[in-house]
Amino acid sequence: MANNFSFDIVSEVNFMEVDNAINQAQKELAQRYDFKGSKSSIDYNKTDKKITLIGDDDFKLKALIDIVEGKFAKRGVPLKSMEFKAKEQAFEGTVRQVIELVSGLPSDKAKELTKMIKNEKFKVNTQIEGSKIKVTSVKKDELQAVIAFLKNAKFSLPLQFVNYR
Repeated sequence: MANNFSFDIVSEVNFMEVDNAINQAQKELAQRYDFKGSKSSIDYNKTDKKITLIGDDDFKLKALIDIVEGKFAKRGVPLKSMEFKAKEQAFEGTVRQVIELVSGLPSDKAKELTKMIKNEKFKVNTQIEGSKIKVTSVKKDELQAVIAFLKNAKFSLPLQFVNYR
């Protein structure tokens, strides 16, 4: 067992950076000329991990989404971690959209990842451990090939590779 190498696949979001990005987005919203006198707002619920955007109309809501996505990108928060819910009409004719922040690897997504790895015929073992996947192999080259494959794969969640040993 001592000659096996391994790494973990996780999907995590740095919520301190999310908080900083939301604060920056709120400051930009307050300073932008096109939002003067608007009912538009950006609210962040830390406990529920939800961002609520309220815009006067669809155009302003799209501008709010662009502001938030831009701040996330600058702070290094993966955009794939944002799960957009359906737009809905809110009070006084405004439009609301809720964005949930996804952190952790749900079991169905973990099974999908392990299936992708097994379908590529890598000589590795995968094991789902809670919200992460442990990948082990006798050869480091196999592990690096798996990492390269997953970085190029189109997956719906942001992936990080940690505890490489």
